Amino acid sequence: MVHQANPSRYESMEYRRCGRSGLKLPAVSLGLWHNFGDTTLVDNSRQLLRRAFDVGITHLDLANNYGPPPGSAEENFGRILREDFLPYRDELIISSKAGYTMWDGPYGDWGSRKYLIASLDQSLKRMGLEYVDIFYHHRPDPETPLEETMRALDHVVRQGKALYVGLSNYPAELARQAIDILNDLGTPCLIHQPKYSMFERGPEDGLLDVLQEKGVGSIAFSPLAGGQLTDRYLNGIPADSRAASGSRFLNPDQLTEEKLAKVRKLNAIAERRGQKLSQMALAWVLRNDKVTSVLIGASKISQIDDAVGMLANRHFSAAEQAEIEAVLM
Repeated sequence: MVHQANPSRYESMEYRRCGRSGLKLPAVSLGLWHNFGDTTLVDNSRQLLRRAFDVGITHLDLANNYGPPPGSAEENFGRILREDFLPYRDELIISSKAGYTMWDGPYGDWGSRKYLIASLDQSLKRMGLEYVDIFYHHRPDPETPLEETMRALDHVVRQGKALYVGLSNYPAELARQAIDILNDLGTPCLIHQPKYSMFERGPEDGLLDVLQEKGVGSIAFSPLAGGQLTDRYLNGIPADSRAASGSRFLNPDQLTEEKLAKVRKLNAIAERRGQKLSQMALAWVLRNDKVTSVLIGASKISQIDDAVGMLANRHFSAAEQAEIEAVLM
């Protein structure tokens, strides 16, 4: 049954210009890397997508290998899109990626033209789409010439299978080279997706400056550091938590007593701001215009509401910024 979208869905969301492009993205985007595979009830995934759209989240981020099993997130999303959101397709920014292992053999991984074009064709078939809005190369390939990978991205735009292209996990200098190649080909790089949070500040070492200089937007993934920057672990590791289950996204060894002490101090600052720690952590990533959007994951509707609720208090005083920096040092 087609979803009847909230008529005021665009009133509470902030939309930010993506680099020097004509495209605006919501300040909060939804990633489908968890809770949309075959191990999750489709109806739960459906409710998450409905709520996200109803609060103005127009950007939905996938990849060929999201699941589990790989490919199932795109298949389940395609089903929900057909049943719930088809009339709203032109209000959505749908992205996918290729770059990690997707199928056996030498053509199902990394960054060859063969892999990227075949992978996008498969993704479009799984989702039932004629095109994606953004197609990313998911990670650098140390063996394929950068020109080949960028020419493949340029090609899928010229084919009409993607409107824009982006990069993910590229370090600063390699990102600069890739952006320059794409510019020369006539298909500018729209966006870069780095891992960025209070606990993962690598993009500050040149990458965000390169993107700003080149007019490329950015969208931060894992802005809550795999759940570390939430109130979930203030009193240790709960038995039913991601860390306790040995998730590859959050290992118990990461939650040292030193790290937990920082989490508690940050939580105290968030409480004084009238926010949850997760909200403050998202606001911190968005604190300047070098980051276009934060990419959240969600297993519950309340997590989507919390993330969007952050926008009501996303600015920091100089004193708050200094206090946070002192904790993070």
